[in-house]
Amino acid sequence: MSYAVPVPATGPSAQPLQNPVTVVSPQFQATYPVDLVITEKTMSIKEGAFTVSDVNGNLMFQIKGSLFSFHDRRTLVDSAGTPIVSFRQQILTAHRRWHVFRGESSDAKNLLFSVKKSSLFQLKTELDVFLAGNTKEQLYDFKVKGSWGERSCTIYDRNNTIIAQMHKKYDLKSLFFGRDAFAVTVYPHVDYAFIVAIVVVLHEINMDRSGQD
Repeated sequence: MSYAVPVPATGPSAQPLQNPVTVVSPQFQATYPVDLVITEKTMSIKEGAFTVSDVNGNLMFQIKGSLFSFHDRRTLVDSAGTPIVSFRQQILTAHRRWHVFRGESSDAKNLLFSVKKSSLFQLKTELDVFLAGNTKEQLYDFKVKGSWGERSCTIYDRNNTIIAQMHKKYDLKSLFFGRDAFAVTVYPHVDYAFIVAIVVVLHEINMDRSGQD
């Protein structure tokens, strides 16, 4: 199976991690920093309202299914429409927990990771990410910190090493990509499909206007 290959980031080179981060597939790792542009059409509830492109505008991923269909399953597909991961919200949890599965599965054996708010009440965004094998969840495997409102978040591993950073796009390209575009820089040897999946959950948690699960 072939996947679209992202172009290298144009900013300063990041140092490679000592331990590569592979959660979805090593197919989604690059030996260089990768810049992805994520576009959300905030007034749209149709498929294609949430897309991921490289800096040249080539489609990498998109969400299949409405982002705002309450409790409905969403699927991240690649540019050829192949399911990569699916998302399922755990109902009636105070911390808004989401489970992410391989492909279109919702079977526990295909669980890749889960994400929840670090605390019930937050002024700033803070999420804990637990890999499927971390059943006790005494310590997170990855952490998301920052401000979703400013589209400025950083993703760390459990050693507090930065593996990806998100920032708002204010250049002219953002007008081309859509109404609300932001960039995610994924560090070398980090599974960028995994990072995109985290950003999708981050989006879902922050766009949940019901205030309930």
